Amino acid sequence: MTVSHSGLAGFRRAGALAAAALAAVTLGVVPGARAEAAASTLPIGDADLTEVRTSSTLASGVTLTRIVRGTEPAPADQINTTTRGPWVVNVLTIDPRRARGHLKATYGPNLSQVEKTTDLVRASSALAGVNASFFTFTASQQYPGDPVGLGLFGGKLLSEPTTDPAEVNFVVDANTNRAAAGKLSWSGSVRNRQTGATLPLEFINHPPVVPAGCAALADQTQCTVAGDVTQFTPEFAAATPSGAGVEVVLNRLGCVVRTATTRGTALAAGQTSLQATGQETVTLLAVAARGCLQRTSTLVDQDGERFPVRPGLFGVNGRYRLTANGQIVVPDGAPGDSFFARNPRTIAGTTRDGKIVLATIDGRQTTSVGTTLDETAAVAEALGMYDAVNLDGGGSTAMAAEGVLVNHPSGAERAVGDALVYMEGRYRSGH
Repeated sequence: MTVSHSGLAGFRRAGALAAAALAAVTLGVVPGARAEAAASTLPIGDADLTEVRTSSTLASGVTLTRIVRGTEPAPADQINTTTRGPWVVNVLTIDPRRARGHLKATYGPNLSQVEKTTDLVRASSALAGVNASFFTFTASQQYPGDPVGLGLFGGKLLSEPTTDPAEVNFVVDANTNRAAAGKLSWSGSVRNRQTGATLPLEFINHPPVVPAGCAALADQTQCTVAGDVTQFTPEFAAATPSGAGVEVVLNRLGCVVRTATTRGTALAAGQTSLQATGQETVTLLAVAARGCLQRTSTLVDQDGERFPVRPGLFGVNGRYRLTANGQIVVPDGAPGDSFFARNPRTIAGTTRDGKIVLATIDGRQTTSVGTTLDETAAVAEALGMYDAVNLDGGGSTAMAAEGVLVNHPSGAERAVGDALVYMEGRYRSGH
């Protein structure tokens, strides 16, 4: 049986099947695909460049390939323009038909902090991994690891996808090692079971912002400017963000445990909280008064169909799809937009016959110049990625295998928000 890779729609339909049935699916192999992939060279730089590939088997069904294209270091002033390279690409390939482990996403002690990719791989006792999502980074000294987009861990939605059209998501089922790429959207709300009063949620695990016009008000219930409404879970940090606003803590049944007219508290296991700023503070207090709340949280795919969240699902965020259904789909960047220029890159994708491919491209160095987004898509296509996503790159790009950093980051290895890691053995519930 040949599995049709139609992005998240196909992934969604697969969710209707039992996990045992999914595990029993035999992925069809496109005739000659392996030989063609092995014979082709990367379509970047001059055609006469020497390209050397070395591969090693890390475990059954898991291979690591290093590709070096070009032999001479680039002049420092030509890194962004040279057609002679060199380029250094590291490729981790997982074949679900033969691999005995699973791929998942992981983060550090809590969602809001950062850890190096090598540390995330080691802490997970993983065989290998790469950095994954875009995260807050320097925009927040207190919560630098806060994902900027989807964060789905073991079936728990801990960060909602943004409305940014550039965001694209990479989702994997650790039970089956089936992966898909596409665009997810989210909506959420809370409803008082007794009164029926409803309040839309805006964010999951992102610090709410106090409206500028009400920054001087200690009592946010006096504010007449729209603010934010955010749900927090214990995974976010040791304590929820503190500051002006209101906070309502709920138990595992959704019933109110305590209410405060300032924000910031520690959450026990099973508890969640709702924080509001601006004029939404009044609404939250009214909705939460004397009752228990029912929360709704809905993900939908790019076709507007509901995307079911189930145990074992993991998802991370990227910026721009590189390939879709075997076609390069990278948009044109605005003139001078450095995001589209040559940078270190991290890629996640799937081949037509169901393999998962994770790759890093070193950049901003004379020993590896990096790739534009167009060049990145060309590399993904050459590596056989039928569907591919551009994950966080630049100084975040890192790959670790067997406890060792495999690639050469552009500077010291950066601490990141989360990582995609390959674990030996069957998936067991837990982050």
